[in-house]
Amino acid sequence: MTNLWYMLGAIVAYMALIVGVGVFYSRRAGQDADAFFLGGRSLGPLVTAMSAEASDMSGWLLMGMPGLALLCGTAEAFWTALGLGIGTYINWLLVAKRLRRYTALTGAITVPGFFSRRFKDEKHILSTLAAVVILIFFVPYTASGFVTCGKLFSSLFGLEYRYAMLLSAAIIVAYTALGGFLAASVTDFLQSILMTAALLAVIGFGIYYAGGLSAVAQNARSIPQYLSLTAVSEGGKGSFGFLPILSTMAWGLGYFGVPHVLLRFMAVRRESDLKLSRRIGTVWVFVSMAAAICIGIVGRALMDRGLVGPYASTAESETILVAISRLMGGNGALLAILAGLILAGILAATMSTADSQLLTAASSVSEDLFKDTFGWKIGTKGSLWIARGTVVLISLIAAVLAYNPGSSVFQIVSFAWAGFGAAFGPVMLFSLFYKRTTLQGAVAGMVTGGVTIFVWKFLIRPNVPFLNFYELLPAFLLSALVILLVSQRTPAPSAEIQAEFDAAAKGN
Repeated sequence: MTNLWYMLGAIVAYMALIVGVGVFYSRRAGQDADAFFLGGRSLGPLVTAMSAEASDMSGWLLMGMPGLALLCGTAEAFWTALGLGIGTYINWLLVAKRLRRYTALTGAITVPGFFSRRFKDEKHILSTLAAVVILIFFVPYTASGFVTCGKLFSSLFGLEYRYAMLLSAAIIVAYTALGGFLAASVTDFLQSILMTAALLAVIGFGIYYAGGLSAVAQNARSIPQYLSLTAVSEGGKGSFGFLPILSTMAWGLGYFGVPHVLLRFMAVRRESDLKLSRRIGTVWVFVSMAAAICIGIVGRALMDRGLVGPYASTAESETILVAISRLMGGNGALLAILAGLILAGILAATMSTADSQLLTAASSVSEDLFKDTFGWKIGTKGSLWIARGTVVLISLIAAVLAYNPGSSVFQIVSFAWAGFGAAFGPVMLFSLFYKRTTLQGAVAGMVTGGVTIFVWKFLIRPNVPFLNFYELLPAFLLSALVILLVSQRTPAPSAEIQAEFDAAAKGN
């Protein structure tokens, strides 16, 4: 019990730190909407890179990926990681600089606001639609983060799940509502460091407990198809051929439409910083996901030795990092504190996504719905209070959705990721790189992408076996096709829009 208190103390100290960051940056957010929503476009290259990737990975990096690799082998985990890594690099390479330049040129501080200003949408049809998409997918996405935090505290300390979940939600809301974008970005940066340390520490300790690196490798080789990249090992289903590989790698397409990542591109201090940010962010993604897969392999060796588990489903195997932390916590005060920091890393990964999601949704409600669509004449102070109120309201709704401890975190995240990737991704790419794109094409593409996600997941996948693959791929491609066809069949954009496009493309 004493060691558990050490672990809890480390977690509480970490939470106090991030709330303190929120209080500190609440002074800098002040009464400036641009500072609250984009940090005054003042992020340096390191914070930009690490906060963007930390806000993306969430608890899935430390729980979902290791659990998948442990039970089903390396195939699906490897191809998912490869797709995400490639998607990360291409997003930084193609989208980051052009989006930073375009949004600075138009004065947009939100993703829906950029779409509206890009097409001179005076009726705010596109920005309203984009804000609705954000609310639809971010509320349950935020709920999944609350579920992860609640389950962590509940399984580790025996706390009642609902109390643990509500406590975690309150802390996330506190530093996000206080400090805005700068608080979220700086805490995401700190969280990325903690996530990295957690991954490396668990690998090292797990290998030691499993009997050494050779024992881990021998155990993995002894399991049929466990290390194969074209087959699913025991615990999974069937082979892993071309279509499953393509479908799994399609996760990388989601990056082009994830608002909380795109906001980091918009907020960087200088365009020239993005080259360094791209290198740092891409390397971190590949290294962290490789480490997560290694934890799954090490965890499998520990399970086969009877030190953890056994796990009968991926929902159970996702707790492998918690199980290894418990082993560490039983070996003295210092290791118990280290284990507490590792568990704080899980919270860090989850919170870094939840805070960004809340802030993005708040900015959409305040700036895109109330001010633009509804035409409310509210000042900067009123805008900030609406945004902060939105953070609290969305958190309350998300907490209600997360109240059931049986909620499926992975399914929610997978669905929301696909929704943003298909609804926003093609529109973003066409907006930045195809001058002939029209408002009608953008609206049609966004609707097509979002609707296809629902249709493919709930109608086609369950009823057409050979089309049972990740809905993001067909929805993304169909949305892109619709944008192209509709844009070609509607009047060309105005001379003003085309001139602005050329200016954003040319740069300084």
